[in-house]
Amino acid sequence: MTQVQTKKTTSSTVIDARGPRFSAVLTTLVLATALISGQTWILIAQGIVFAIGAFRGPQFTPYAFIFRTFIKPRIKGEVKTEDVRPPQFAQSVGLIFAVVGVAGSFAGVPAIFTIATGFALAAAFLNAAFNFCLGCEMYLLLTRLRKA
Repeated sequence: MTQVQTKKTTSSTVIDARGPRFSAVLTTLVLATALISGQTWILIAQGIVFAIGAFRGPQFTPYAFIFRTFIKPRIKGEVKTEDVRPPQFAQSVGLIFAVVGVAGSFAGVPAIFTIATGFALAAAFLNAAFNFCLGCEMYLLLTRLRKA
């Protein structure tokens, strides 16, 4: 679980902590569909979402738009925020898996497509079901190692 902040800091952008989990639910559904169907174009579409999240930030993805527009207005209670950097790093990790999976598919090695998509699916499912963002935890670990 990433560290949750309750107010905006000057050093970094913060986002609604519920948004990435909602996005993980949609990502899980999309990646499961890609894995079951074996359709490369579905993984390419998810890779585009990952690329937006990795380069611009997860708050700019289509999934974040859906969350902001349709889900967030219906949720009551205090809005907990979190630093955008760990989820953005997680999007970068997802992008790497998507690129590897697409490359495997285009290279005619379906096992690479299956394994890369499966790993991305497992990480998305962990976040969606258990609120455990594997990419976020990797970011925090790497940050701690860099400071040590």
